[in-house]
Amino acid sequence: MTGSGEHTDKPIDILLVEPNPGDTRLFTESFDEAKLTNTIHTVCDGETALEFLHRRGEYAGEPRPDLVLLEPQLPGKDGSDILSEMDDEPVLSDVPVVVLTSSDTGEEIVKSRGLEADHYVQKPVEPENFLEFVQEIEDFWLSIVQQSSPDGRDEPGQ
Repeated sequence: MTGSGEHTDKPIDILLVEPNPGDTRLFTESFDEAKLTNTIHTVCDGETALEFLHRRGEYAGEPRPDLVLLEPQLPGKDGSDILSEMDDEPVLSDVPVVVLTSSDTGEEIVKSRGLEADHYVQKPVEPENFLEFVQEIEDFWLSIVQQSSPDGRDEPGQ
């Protein structure tokens, strides 16, 4: 493990599906403050998330996200609809999804509604806790990168 703050050189595209504009702002500011190499795309409802994931309409030129941060309670199509559609679509089924829960019991509640995701993270309540949250997301992403690399190291070059 490195503690030097060096991360993979390849920027990652993160799709944040969050209906609360205040939380969206805190998420994006926290990722910026953590100086992670990523691009955050934000949408506020399930229909728009699916448009982005399928790269339809105004999102046709957007990259497919490397990671989805999903608030399960959305207007219109909810988190279970999004996960179900992603699971049914081969090109989307490999995109890791982190479901954002609102409490310690949130993961059990989310799972009881049939939402199976790659990871569950409790959303921070206080603004100062958002950096800790970002670190947890980064650790999750790095574990995926290390699992997909045969020797757990980054490949040299671009």
